[in-house]
Amino acid sequence: MFCCKLLFHRLSSEWFFLYSVPISIDKTADFFIMNKVKVFTLIYIERNHLMKTQALKGMRDLLPAEQTLRDYIQGKILETYRASGFERISTPMLEDMENLDKSDGGDNLNLIFKVLKRGDKLTAALNTGDPKQLSDMGLRYDLTLPLSRYYAANKDKLPSPFKVIQTDRVFRAERPQKGRLREFVQCDIDILGDSSPNAEVELIDVTARALLKIGFTGFTVNINDRRILRGMLESMGFAADTLDSVCITFDKMDKIGAEGVKAELPEKQLPEAAINALADFIAAGDVTLESVASRCADPAIADDLKYVLATAKAMANGRFDVAYCPSLVRGQGYYTGMVFEVTCPQFSGAVAGGGRYDNMVGKFIGQQVPAVGFSIGFERVCGILLEQDYQIPGAKQKLALLYLKDADFAAVLAKADALRAAYDVTVLPQAKKLGKQFGTLEAAGYNAVAFADNDDIKVLGQKAE
Repeated sequence: MFCCKLLFHRLSSEWFFLYSVPISIDKTADFFIMNKVKVFTLIYIERNHLMKTQALKGMRDLLPAEQTLRDYIQGKILETYRASGFERISTPMLEDMENLDKSDGGDNLNLIFKVLKRGDKLTAALNTGDPKQLSDMGLRYDLTLPLSRYYAANKDKLPSPFKVIQTDRVFRAERPQKGRLREFVQCDIDILGDSSPNAEVELIDVTARALLKIGFTGFTVNINDRRILRGMLESMGFAADTLDSVCITFDKMDKIGAEGVKAELPEKQLPEAAINALADFIAAGDVTLESVASRCADPAIADDLKYVLATAKAMANGRFDVAYCPSLVRGQGYYTGMVFEVTCPQFSGAVAGGGRYDNMVGKFIGQQVPAVGFSIGFERVCGILLEQDYQIPGAKQKLALLYLKDADFAAVLAKADALRAAYDVTVLPQAKKLGKQFGTLEAAGYNAVAFADNDDIKVLGQKAE
């Protein structure tokens, strides 16, 4: 096949494009092209007439079946959160750019969708030649910064401790790929104003119950404390201002292994003796909480983590596992203490994560407010359940009530209302070709069809005997 590429052409004051035309090549091709052009219809499309139908890269349109599942999953998560005394709030999608830049969000700060200034402010910013002056706001990359700002603005009206729910969309300028979207939903619960480790235990309990309620089993809640890891690394000779970088590499141990960690650290111009000390410690295989804590200047720093591990295991009572994970760091720079992730052996990656961020609210009000949060990866959870062909338990069957053209529509709606005691019912005009209409309804997830002019109910999907 030869593709004759026709270029865009201008007619009158509008721009048009020509489609490429496939042409078979043989010994008469030249003659065919030159003398038989009239067999082709040159198709022009106004540049501004037809708009793009595809969603932007990294963002998705959701079909009804998937949206129904998402509504159910979010409803069950919210039900669990609310039953545990948490209250839901909402915050704007846009945040001040200066706040976002100062939020210690780690690599996420490089993924912020920025909004340009407008009018004279944009002109003035362009004249400075400084790209950082071009935007004054950006889309939130997670829900922690907005919550911290919200608490700082409304703390006098809120209870203490404040147990809060956020289920909302966040945005990151990721490179779109499987499992990484630019727009996605997070389901967060946070406790602000409680510095005790009981706050961590409660978040683990509530999050685990939410996951169990939507059908997840066999998962593990992995827990670590950044203070312990940082204390150990300092004792090995890493400078305090390099610890975040070292932790990020150490966090990859489950992906790249001990040798991968040892290979990556020299690239960061870190002390060779410190790198060797860490490599020897990993190679020894004695990466227990006791061994890590013993290398800290104050081993008692591990007491809170030991308490959370023991209490969470007792509370789990075999329904799920709780484990110490020495390499767990989490990517956000705002975490100050314990961090946690939920993993399932049958799936790669985490389905939930969070940690303590005691310094974030203080960035707004100048005084520390203890805070800790746990977030369910809603997109990840829904994706897993869709792959498993998850069926909503106890869901009513879907029925279509068909009516003829001359039917009394008020009576049709009344009959539909009566049928809703047993079914989820929609009303539709009856098509001339019932067989085709039945097939379309079955493909859309309907289980049965009823008729407005009689009492028959046809179950879809049954083969005629």
